[in-house]
Amino acid sequence: MKFLVVDDEKDVELLFRQKFRKEIRDGLIELEFAFSGLEALELLRGQKPPDVVYVFSDINMPGMTGLELLNIIKSEFPEIKVSMISAYGDHENYEKAKSSGATGFFTKPIDFDMLKSEIVDLLKA
Repeated sequence: MKFLVVDDEKDVELLFRQKFRKEIRDGLIELEFAFSGLEALELLRGQKPPDVVYVFSDINMPGMTGLELLNIIKSEFPEIKVSMISAYGDHENYEKAKSSGATGFFTKPIDFDMLKSEIVDLLKA
């Protein structure tokens, strides 16, 4: 099962790879990374159909925001689940994300136990 993590901070890749080391090693999940909304869309549009089943995207990124990316993904790829990540747990971004179809909303620092629980539920489904 392939997940796409979208964040303009490149150190996020190392963090996700460390936190999901066992799941990656066991072949349960595969992680891809994009460092902008545009890069994420290029990746998703480059595969017909995309093999990504879940996107985790930061909200605050230069250029295309995570909320803009969420709207495009839900429009073009409605079957892909999307969770938003924000450094700010503000209610406004949470409401925008949920009303635009986000599955989950995580604040930084990410609670990886909660994130793993959500992924385990997805793997069981």
